Amino acid sequence: MAAYLPLSVVHSSSFDPGTAQTPGSLRLAAITRGHGIETGLWGGTFLVEPGARTGIHHHGKQETVVYVLEGESLVRWGERGASELQVHAGDFLHVPAWTPHMEINPSSEHPFRWIVVRSTPDPIVVNLPDDDCS
Repeated sequence: MAAYLPLSVVHSSSFDPGTAQTPGSLRLAAITRGHGIETGLWGGTFLVEPGARTGIHHHGKQETVVYVLEGESLVRWGERGASELQVHAGDFLHVPAWTPHMEINPSSEHPFRWIVVRSTPDPIVVNLPDDDCS
């Protein structure tokens, strides 16, 4: 009989705000080694309040996959934020490794919330000077 690793559940009351942050947002870690989960991934939530924007940042060697759980977001990315796109609830977004970006909440009433999965287990957030993407 094969031996399998156990399944892991991390309840929302155990999400950890003690992960790398970017000004203007809140990341909560869920699927992490810090929760005793042997994994090659990082998973958590990401929230930006109404009318707020994040600082410019990238996630180093990590690729990021996002599912937009609620709200909408304008994402600026690339050289000096020359490119932008908008994502809405129900969309998936892929952010390649090393790509500078920032998220802007265009709503004055509703936050946006994402489910985020990254390709390595340790949270990498490199905050950049504001003029890199704004």
